[in-house]
Amino acid sequence: MKPTPFQVRIAQQNGHVVQAIPGTPLNGYLTRPPGEGKFPAVVVLHGCSGLFPGGEKTWSERLSSWGYVVLVVDSFSTRGIKETCDGLHFVDRVYDAYGALEFLSKYSFVDPQRIALMGFSAGGITTLEAVQLGGAERLMEGKFKAAIAYYPNCSAANGDMAVPTLILIGELDDWTPAKKCQEMMAHRSGKGSPVQLDVFKGARHAFVSPGFKTGTEHYGHREEYNAAAADQSISDVRVFLRGVFVN
Repeated sequence: MKPTPFQVRIAQQNGHVVQAIPGTPLNGYLTRPPGEGKFPAVVVLHGCSGLFPGGEKTWSERLSSWGYVVLVVDSFSTRGIKETCDGLHFVDRVYDAYGALEFLSKYSFVDPQRIALMGFSAGGITTLEAVQLGGAERLMEGKFKAAIAYYPNCSAANGDMAVPTLILIGELDDWTPAKKCQEMMAHRSGKGSPVQLDVFKGARHAFVSPGFKTGTEHYGHREEYNAAAADQSISDVRVFLRGVFVN
């Protein structure tokens, strides 16, 4: 991973030399609309269970049908990781997100100034961490245009984001409680970009995933699809992206 100009400058001020760090090869799945572009794009981060068969494909097809290039990042397979649902916070995923941003920015059919980050659950936590004002984002040369986090744990975020951010969470989520996100919003300093929190009545964790139509228990938490919440959240995502990508 090549050091950013910011990292080089800070190192020089402290009398240090920054070395490039070899990156970790990852698998990714790229979907694009027909045509030459330049298209806006979305980087998608999976949850703690890794890629779900069909789940990310659904979002790839949905987003590309709206006119976006989509890169779904697999942070686990090449690292030999099956899941991180036991509570382990995998900090390298922030760098996976920015690596995907850099990767997409090199394509002639992608507009590098209009790339959003979108994550689900643990990927949503990474999304908030990646764009938190004054955090990792200030070390990165490339910048995301916007961020979308589905049912993240908001307890580790201060709510001040470097880019417009949409957070979508279920009222009855017992894994990443909506209350934590509401508290985060109440304690925001007001610095940075606008943050929108949508709380969906009667919805639980993974409410946008059709694979959980019957509901299931995972590590003692309820995951369950909710059609009404899913439909409304998808509409909210579409409106949000349209708004932030308007030039």
